[in-house]
Amino acid sequence: MDDYVRNAKILVAGEQGMVIDFGGEITVKINRLVQQLVEVLNNWEIEGIVEVVPTYRSVIVYFDPLQITRDELILGIRQFLTQLGNGEIQEITRRVIHVPVCYGGVFGPDIDYVVRRTKLSLEEVITIHTSRKYLVYMLGFTPGFPYLGGLDDKLVVPRLKKVRSKIPTGSVGIAGRQTGFYTVESSGEWRLIGRTPVRAFYSENPNPFLFAAGDYLQFRSISVDEFFKIFSKVEAGSYSPEIMAF
Repeated sequence: MDDYVRNAKILVAGEQGMVIDFGGEITVKINRLVQQLVEVLNNWEIEGIVEVVPTYRSVIVYFDPLQITRDELILGIRQFLTQLGNGEIQEITRRVIHVPVCYGGVFGPDIDYVVRRTKLSLEEVITIHTSRKYLVYMLGFTPGFPYLGGLDDKLVVPRLKKVRSKIPTGSVGIAGRQTGFYTVESSGEWRLIGRTPVRAFYSENPNPFLFAAGDYLQFRSISVDEFFKIFSKVEAGSYSPEIMAF
C-alpha cells in the first residue's frame, strides 16, 4: 500500500466535520491522492455528506450527524483509503486551462521589481512564467482564487511588505514559490506581473468556477490589443478559453 495512504490520519473537526490528513508535505503526489479521494466521496451514494473540501494535503468532510454517524463515515472512508492505497481507484482526468495574460505596464506594476530581483530580462520573466503547467492545489482566500504549484525557482520573490487595498480582478501575481491570479477584486500582497481578461468566477452560475482543484493552468502572453479584444468577448459572453485534457 502507498505509504502516504497507510499513514493518513482521520481527525475530528468539530461536531460535523472530519479531516483526512495525508501528512505534512505539499507535493503533486499527495495532491493527486487528495483529488482522487474527493472524487470518490463526491460520488458516494450515501445520505449525510454535506460538503467535501480539498486542501493542499488533506480532505475536509462536513456531514449531517442526523443522517450519518461519525463511525459510519469513518468506516466508509477507511474502505476508500484501502482502495486508494492499493491502486483500485482510477486516476481522474486532468484538464489544462490556457489563460491569456498581458504582462507588465499598468497591468503588471511589479514586474520591473521581479526583473531587478531575479536579474532576468523582462522577456525571460515572461518566457519562464508561461513555460509551465501549474497545478491548482486548492481554491481559497477569495472565490475561485487558485493556489498554483510549480513556479520556477528563478521567479521566486517575496510578498509586498504592505498589503494593497485594491487589486483588480484578473491580476496575475507571484508570492514566494506560488503564482496565481485574483478572480475577484480584493486586497493582497502578491507581486503583480500582469492581468488576464478571462473571467474565472461566475456567482450567478450553479457551478461558478472556471477551474477546480486538480486542474492545471498555463499562462499565455498576449498584447494590450489582444487583452481588450478578449475582454470584450468575455463581457459579451462569447469567449471560451482553450481547455485540453492532460
